[in-house]
Amino acid sequence: MIFTFATAKYESGDWDSIPNLPAAVTDALVRYTGIPATPAGVVVELGGREVFDYPFLWLTGHLPVRFTDRERENLRRYVDRGGFLVIDDHNHDIEGVFHQTATEEILRTFGPLEKVPNGDELYRCFFSYENGPPNTSHELNGWGDQLVHEELWAIRRNGRIGLLYSNKDYSSEWDMRPDSKRFLAVDPTLFGVNMIVYALTR
Repeated sequence: MIFTFATAKYESGDWDSIPNLPAAVTDALVRYTGIPATPAGVVVELGGREVFDYPFLWLTGHLPVRFTDRERENLRRYVDRGGFLVIDDHNHDIEGVFHQTATEEILRTFGPLEKVPNGDELYRCFFSYENGPPNTSHELNGWGDQLVHEELWAIRRNGRIGLLYSNKDYSSEWDMRPDSKRFLAVDPTLFGVNMIVYALTR
């Protein structure tokens, strides 16, 4: 199977706020794992049938999130059928409109989120993160809500994470051209590799 990074297009909000992230994360995936992947990602309609063709799906934005009935039903079926959906708060703000509305939609669609413990397979399925999810520069510099969020949140199906929710704003941290990472001491997109490896193997 050739992996393709899929970004979810939903009818509300600014779903298209991470134009460079798919290529940056895919670059790390190929570089460190050898998993074959298409260099460019795809955009899939959350309410369309094509969403089920991709085992990994990224959803983010800054604006209020209100799913249509069709989008909500597709999300439920996607997770129940073994898909892996990441919803990342691009505002890094637990009092912001994206977080407030996205978590309302998650609760309405799936029920309450649960914390992902630091010992979860997500943090050791490829690279090892003994202290849980890596921090972002936005958290450490006081961006958004000026908090460092110590955990991620999840909806599980049969013990497996099907939906991963983040307030850490990986969307801003990883939205870079792949060639720009050569100027950084540490590739910040490495945790994205764990997400994808988990999605493909668990």
